[in-house]
Amino acid sequence: MKPLHRSAFTLVELLVVMAIIGALVGLLLPAVQSARESARRTQCMSNLKQLALALHNFRDSHRHFPPSFGGDLGGDWSAQARLLPYLEEVNLHGQIDFTQSYANATLPDGTALASLRVDTFLCPSEKNDVVRKKTGVPVHYPLSYGVNLGVWFVYDPEKDKIGLGAFAPNRKLGPRDFTDGLSSTLSAAEVKAFTPYYRNAALAAPSLPPDPAAICGLGGEFKPDTGHTEWVDGRAHQTGFTTVFTPNTAVLCNESGLQYDVDWNNQQEGKSSTVPTYAAVTSRSYHPDVVNAAMMDGSVRTIRDTIALEVWRALSTREGGEVASPGL
Repeated sequence: MKPLHRSAFTLVELLVVMAIIGALVGLLLPAVQSARESARRTQCMSNLKQLALALHNFRDSHRHFPPSFGGDLGGDWSAQARLLPYLEEVNLHGQIDFTQSYANATLPDGTALASLRVDTFLCPSEKNDVVRKKTGVPVHYPLSYGVNLGVWFVYDPEKDKIGLGAFAPNRKLGPRDFTDGLSSTLSAAEVKAFTPYYRNAALAAPSLPPDPAAICGLGGEFKPDTGHTEWVDGRAHQTGFTTVFTPNTAVLCNESGLQYDVDWNNQQEGKSSTVPTYAAVTSRSYHPDVVNAAMMDGSVRTIRDTIALEVWRALSTREGGEVASPGL
């Protein structure tokens, strides 16, 4: 009787099959990652669209756009916080007393209102979509979209003068104030959560930095990882951006032997009655080579890092006299 022979793969054949599978996975993986990034970017643009529509619903209700900080009611709440009822966050909005500081806002169970996550404020590509804690207790939740505060100068409390951005402290701006046109003025753009920054250098009239390296010499109190972590806070380094530099520009400064990609705020709004706020708060994203942004007319655009600086700055002024197009 002849012995039975079982058909089986040899070791060489198995290795060949594994190599083929590995090659196929290697070819497929970039396509899968690209598809996922495309989906995240689409959702990110959808969030910005919702913010843009909420902005106009706010204007329809109040006859003006929200201030970036302060306003008639006082307080230190952000423009984003004022848009909550138009983002299907009526219950959360109802917990807020805008005449009081956000620091005093708590839920009945004692939870800090500022620590709650607002879905529309977060881009799916944000790598730090986590609550910020203090001594282990949740205190703040970050955001991915800052409002347009102009090029560099934001606010002078002593002269009650504001910059040329779409939003400003203690102002009720309306469509009539946008002589450059709503379609040519940015309303919001992406920012990265937990950004390092300098604050309160308290310079009298700092010049517009000619390049990123100039930021490091301006000084101020260094915060290694708390910029854009407070959706409630109307100050520039928390819920705004400026156009000193083009999107995703690396602003590298060294602190204690480590290099950080930083923002800079000359003076926190509401912390001085005499020192002006100038800010270099760069729009950044995790999308390769671009940031998503909304315009004041409600449209949403993808803006490349290679946009000309003069065009980027022109898009951030409401009455600068420029005729700018995103040119994408």
